[in-house]
Amino acid sequence: MAHLFQAVADRVDAAYQPRAGEHLKARETIQAQCLFGTFTFERTYYWSAAWGGHCPADDALGLEAGHSLALVRLVCLEGADETSFDKAQRHLEQTGGIAVEARQIQRLVQRLGPALNKWPERKEHSPAEASAPIPILYVSADGTGIPMRKSELLGRKGKQPDGKAKTRQVYLGCVFTQHKTDEKGRPIRDWESTTYVASMQSINVFGPLLRQEAIRRGMGAAKQVVLLVDGAEGLERMGQINFKNAIQIVDFYHAMEHAGLVLTALLGSKVHPDYEPRRRHWAKRLLRNGVAKLLSDVRRECAGQPCASAVEAELHYFDNNIYRMQYGTFRKMNFFIGSGVIEAGCKTVIGQRCKQSGMFWSQSGAEHILALRALHASRQDNDFWKLRLLQRSVQLHGAAKSA
Repeated sequence: MAHLFQAVADRVDAAYQPRAGEHLKARETIQAQCLFGTFTFERTYYWSAAWGGHCPADDALGLEAGHSLALVRLVCLEGADETSFDKAQRHLEQTGGIAVEARQIQRLVQRLGPALNKWPERKEHSPAEASAPIPILYVSADGTGIPMRKSELLGRKGKQPDGKAKTRQVYLGCVFTQHKTDEKGRPIRDWESTTYVASMQSINVFGPLLRQEAIRRGMGAAKQVVLLVDGAEGLERMGQINFKNAIQIVDFYHAMEHAGLVLTALLGSKVHPDYEPRRRHWAKRLLRNGVAKLLSDVRRECAGQPCASAVEAELHYFDNNIYRMQYGTFRKMNFFIGSGVIEAGCKTVIGQRCKQSGMFWSQSGAEHILALRALHASRQDNDFWKLRLLQRSVQLHGAAKSA
């Protein structure tokens, strides 16, 4: 292995033309690590005041901090997939005899972080999606909190009794497609069609990132775009701005969750004998486009009662979402009306790695891990690592052309 790397390094160094202002400093030895162990070879080091130092051979070989591209890819996968960097270290050692310390795994993830964060901003389209129009393209989004270090929460308001925050909001968005229904007319999500975007930025930043992913997936050629959200006003505005021609649907699970809140306010308790029968009644009527009539019936029932103000407060959710709760119509159009895909994504992409007991994240640490997990869940690993190697190659050749 060492002699192969040395041969490549010698050829690259022999052909390399330094850029203006770039000076040859030394011939340096590096102990590199790959999947099969460590080895030593020499390559030339250049430095300039404008660009700093670099080794052309490292760019050509795709080395990241002395680690081969294949090893870095595996290390990043383990670091993002396991519940801790320590567990990733043990897993690499136990399954492949690969010795990389937990701290080094974290450093490599951080090194790739900036490129990972820029990945959702890419402009190219998916060739597979661009080849044919998509009958229905779904976009869904949700937010969840992850525990953060105290330094990351200074000045932030939260839901704790003292008004302070323990978590920071993470937005997760997904895009998937539907081409057919089952024998009963129920929608079927296309196999492995779901891709994800995660961000700790504001909704105003997250929305365009999710829109870009939808465009990349073929939104422009889709016959119908459906936005599935939980009824939050922020997500509603995000949809109006970034997916203005989409049909918005408040997922049925959250509609029924709020129906339970209305009934609790009306009846006084969930243990009331009428609670469950009336909740089932709400479900049937909502599925028949009965939301508007339900609201008028409940208001008439509680008029003049002590519970009227509490009930009215809970009905506000339905008032804002009547047009997005026409579930009978949506089902006839063969649309999904549940947000199971994004809810599962919040648990798997975010929760399984970032919401474990005892975890407290920095913003950059969480962003880089989430970007890796979204990349892997979207099955875009190959595309990302190919682009990473291409960018290193372009950097190398670009430097030669600028001389």
